[in-house]
Amino acid sequence: MNPMEEGTMELRTKGAALLSAAAIAGALTGAAAQAQDKDFTIAVSIPAATHGWTGGVVYHAQEAEKQLEAAYPNIDVIVSTASSATAQVASLEDLSATNELDALVILPFTSEELTGPVEQVASNGTFITVVDRGLSDPSIQDLYVAGDNIAVGANTAKWLVEKLGGTGEIVVLRGIPTVIDDERIKGFQDVIDQSDIKILDIQYANWNQDEAFTLMQDYLGKYPNIDAVWANDDDMLLGVIEAVDQAGREDVQYMLGGNGMKQVIEMVKAGDERTPISTPYPPSMIASAMYMTAAQFAGQAPMRGSFKLDAPLITPENADQFYFPDSPF
Repeated sequence: MNPMEEGTMELRTKGAALLSAAAIAGALTGAAAQAQDKDFTIAVSIPAATHGWTGGVVYHAQEAEKQLEAAYPNIDVIVSTASSATAQVASLEDLSATNELDALVILPFTSEELTGPVEQVASNGTFITVVDRGLSDPSIQDLYVAGDNIAVGANTAKWLVEKLGGTGEIVVLRGIPTVIDDERIKGFQDVIDQSDIKILDIQYANWNQDEAFTLMQDYLGKYPNIDAVWANDDDMLLGVIEAVDQAGREDVQYMLGGNGMKQVIEMVKAGDERTPISTPYPPSMIASAMYMTAAQFAGQAPMRGSFKLDAPLITPENADQFYFPDSPF
């Protein structure tokens, strides 16, 4: 295993240029044919569809499973979901006990609780791909695939500063206390701090639509003028919009979220005045991770390092690239 610290390779993708099974199949047909004499098993361990984004993760993982097995008959993909960190640990133990795993693609429920169990799987010589939420010890992983959370916040803030002319009063909704949330907030605040925009309030709504609705009601009651709202997740954004509409507040010019929920992308495509842009943190990154892991075996293409998805602004002009109408998210 090559630890991430040793010669980390930084791979970046622009816009929505995610890898596809079809592209891999076309590019690696010759190499894959040479690997047909050996069978491989790739386990995919992900959180269950407890909210919109993880629902999208499950959808894209299942789609990638079908596409990869069709492209590579000698690769068996096993997708396993878990409703808690404890359940995910138990699932890993079961997967390891009943299968000889060549690779594990895992989106950890939590970092600390899954680090030890993943390390145990890796000790058997299993190739480890970690997605989104990193492990406490990154040296365990061979490949890391995630979005750029700092860019999610920073790119949204740059757009907002420009549209508000560098001044105004805004409120912010945080997710849950995690590194992901911290990075998004840092990216946003670092840009806002360079302007004359004042953040009136910033509190947690736990990436939950109902909690965001309640928090936004509180904000609207406390502040007679709010020029814009940033909810750093689209589930929360829907709660914000509902609260503003119920209150009939016309001072709120912009309500922005993040992650690329299809309902929000539809607003962007329609040219919604209050939600004219978004930023992607696509749940389809699980599929990108699965395709890259498969290339390790079927394509004779050793994959090591860090693969970070950019977070460009989603606008009416490019929204179709980020729109997955069949996805639950």
